[in-house]
Amino acid sequence: MICTALVFFMHLGFAFLEIGLTRQKNTINILFKNIFIITVGLLLYCLVGFNLMYPGFAEGSSGFFGFAGFGLDAPLTTEGGLDLSYNEGYTYWTDFLFQGMFAATAATIVSGAVAERMKLGPFMIFTIVYVGLIYPIAGSWKWGEGFLDMRETPFYDFAGSTLVHSVGGWAALVAVWLLGSRIGKFKDGKTQAIPGHNIPLATAGVLILWLGWFGFNGGSVLSADPALTSITLVTTCLAAAAGGVIAFLVSTLLYKNFDLTMFLNGILGGLVGITAGADVMSPTDAIIIGSIAGAIIVFAVSLIDRLRLDDPVGAIAVHLVCGIWGTLAVGILGDLASGAQFLSQLVGVASYAAICIVSSFIILFTLKKTMGLRVSEKEELEGLDKHEHGMSAYADFRMNEH
Repeated sequence: MICTALVFFMHLGFAFLEIGLTRQKNTINILFKNIFIITVGLLLYCLVGFNLMYPGFAEGSSGFFGFAGFGLDAPLTTEGGLDLSYNEGYTYWTDFLFQGMFAATAATIVSGAVAERMKLGPFMIFTIVYVGLIYPIAGSWKWGEGFLDMRETPFYDFAGSTLVHSVGGWAALVAVWLLGSRIGKFKDGKTQAIPGHNIPLATAGVLILWLGWFGFNGGSVLSADPALTSITLVTTCLAAAAGGVIAFLVSTLLYKNFDLTMFLNGILGGLVGITAGADVMSPTDAIIIGSIAGAIIVFAVSLIDRLRLDDPVGAIAVHLVCGIWGTLAVGILGDLASGAQFLSQLVGVASYAAICIVSSFIILFTLKKTMGLRVSEKEELEGLDKHEHGMSAYADFRMNEH
């Protein structure tokens, strides 16, 4: 339950990171989306998500889809009492709340990628469908003992490099592509920097996220086992540190300046990368995974810009690209490394790519054709806070917002 609270705290980290890396005229809009995601996400996970994700696939089932019914109802023992304890100290209710915190994270990843130009109404509808239905169905394929867990060599994703981060990352990629770039991001074939308005807040957000990862990965042990929990947290922290250092070194060599935002995203890339195999890696393995993730971040951000995709916070590079790398790394490094495991990891990555790309495209394309996804040019230039919320995040502080 302490780890659950730490994962909950990550939503503050996401909020700080997103508002820090974007312009002040859209601060209220981003905060509103983050609050909407965690509140509605928990309610949806209670109503349908938990039982879609853990349906109890029957023997002989294909393991693609199951539903154990609406709402929460702890299972009964053969004696007729409530079967609350999965292992010592870990109950049905703990499982619901811990996994519910994870569910909301997928939509938060999308929130940052579409910042500053997506209408609030369509975003909320997307969140309801994606968090309420798509995330738990996809999650059931592995964590709900579905078809990816039924393989002779089961797909492995300890805490969600693919099940959480890539699920959000694929949707972010589709959303950014359908939305188009912010006004002024690409001029005359060149990428223009649109600086965030509060880098200290973004820095605080990353440190809060790192703290939250103690719950994200540490809690995924699903027990208070000292040996397994402690090595998991050691690998998590080493990967984060290596990711940050390598990202800042590579970006400094390429661009000849000490870029703090690249340093910060390198830390997050290392965290995302280690998440799939944090419990089966040695400290050296963790440093290698984090280091490669840190280098990947720099090149992925550059590639995304060259593709003229506008991701204000680097969510696609961090959560999708590093999520894929971390998932594949389980078959290359650590206790499970083997050709069979690597193939199983590839199958898992491809399976999640398929459901996430198809489902997010259908949802977002439908919204684009019916409600429209994007605010007007005037609303974008003057800020979503003014037009969608009628308020300012810094009402007593005036500056040129353009």
